[in-house]
Amino acid sequence: MDENAVPGTGPLSGFTVGVTAARRADELGTLLRRRGAAVQHAPALRIVPLADDSELLAATKELIHSAPDAVVATTAIGFRGWVEAADGWGIGEDLLERLRGAELLARGPKVKGAIRAAGLVESWSPDSESLAEVLDRLLAEGVAGRRIALQLHGEPLPGFVEALQAGGAEVVVVPVYRWLPPLDPAPLDRLIDAVAARTLDAVTFTSAPAAASLLGRADERGLLPAVLDALHGAVLAACVGPVTALPLQARGIATVQPERFRLGPLVSLLCTELPARTRVLSVAGRRLEIRGHAVLVGDALRPVPPAGMALLRALARRPGWVVPRAELLRALPGTGTDEHAVETAMARLRTALGTPNLIQTVVKRGYRLSLDTPTDAAYAQA
Repeated sequence: MDENAVPGTGPLSGFTVGVTAARRADELGTLLRRRGAAVQHAPALRIVPLADDSELLAATKELIHSAPDAVVATTAIGFRGWVEAADGWGIGEDLLERLRGAELLARGPKVKGAIRAAGLVESWSPDSESLAEVLDRLLAEGVAGRRIALQLHGEPLPGFVEALQAGGAEVVVVPVYRWLPPLDPAPLDRLIDAVAARTLDAVTFTSAPAAASLLGRADERGLLPAVLDALHGAVLAACVGPVTALPLQARGIATVQPERFRLGPLVSLLCTELPARTRVLSVAGRRLEIRGHAVLVGDALRPVPPAGMALLRALARRPGWVVPRAELLRALPGTGTDEHAVETAMARLRTALGTPNLIQTVVKRGYRLSLDTPTDAAYAQA
C-alpha cells in the first residue's frame, strides 16, 4: 500500500476553499470538509450584538411611536432576533402590537415560521422567496403615503428602498444584525494573502458586506490589484446568491451562484465547478488530474508541496514539450537564480507523485511530462 496516497477521495479533495462567513461558518466548513476540501476560515465581518445595537433600538422605538402600514420581513433569524431584542429592552409586547396592525409580508417559508412563532400571522408570502416579487406586490398595491418598515439582515437591498421612496412611501429601515470589520484582522489578512498568491482554489461569500469587506481590506493593504487579478481567473468566487455577488460583479469579477440560495446548494455547486476546472492528462499510462494542492494519480490522491505543484503546472501548460530549467526556475515561488533549486523541487515532486516516470528528464535541456501519445500533446496544446 502506498502510504503517501490519500484513500477515499471526495469531489473536493485536493482543493482549498476560503470561507469568509461570520455566521454559520462552522456549518459551511463542515459541509466542505465532508466532501474532502481543505478549509481556510477568516470572518470578513463581525456581528454587532443586538442588545448593544442603538440603531436597532431607535428604529424599533420609532415604529412603536408611529405604527407602520406594512412590514417586510426578509429573514427568519433576523425577525426572531428583532423580537427577542425588543423583549430584552422591555418593549416586546409594544412591538408585536404594532406588527399585528400592519400588513406583514414574509419573503419565504422560514420567515413565515418565525412570524407565526411570535404569535403573528403573515398577510402574504411569495412562492418564489423573491424580494423582487414582494416589491412588485407593494408597488402594485400603491405605496404613496404609506409607512413601510423593512427588516434587513446585515446587508443592503439595492434598489428596494429607492423604488418604494420613488413611489411615495416613507421607509423605515430596521437594521437587524449590523456587521462591522473584524476586531482581529489577522485571519482575514492571511486569507487575502492566500487569494493574492493563488494558493486558494475558491472563496465563498454568504453576504454582500463580507465581499465588500474583503475587497476593502485588500485595498487598504495595497493588495487589491493582485486579489482582483486572482479572482478574475485562478480563484473561483462562489456566492450564495445574486445580492451577495454585487460588490464582486461591480469589480468585473465573474461569480458562480446556486439556483437555491442556501449553503448546501452552494457546496454542491463547488463540487461541480472546481473539478471541472482541473487539468486532466494521460501520462505514462496513468490518468493525472491536477487539483489545487494535490494530484489524482489514477484513483489515489497525492498531496504535493507548493514548489512541486508550481513545477507540475508549468509542465502541464506545455504537455509533452520540454520545458527548460530556466523557465521552471521562474515558476518556483521565492527562488533565486540557482537552477539546482529546480532539481531539488523536481525530486520532491516525483516522490510526492509516487511514480517517477511520469516526468522525464531531458539531459541538458529540461523536463517534460511523459504523455502517452502525440495526440494527447496536440489536444492539450490546443
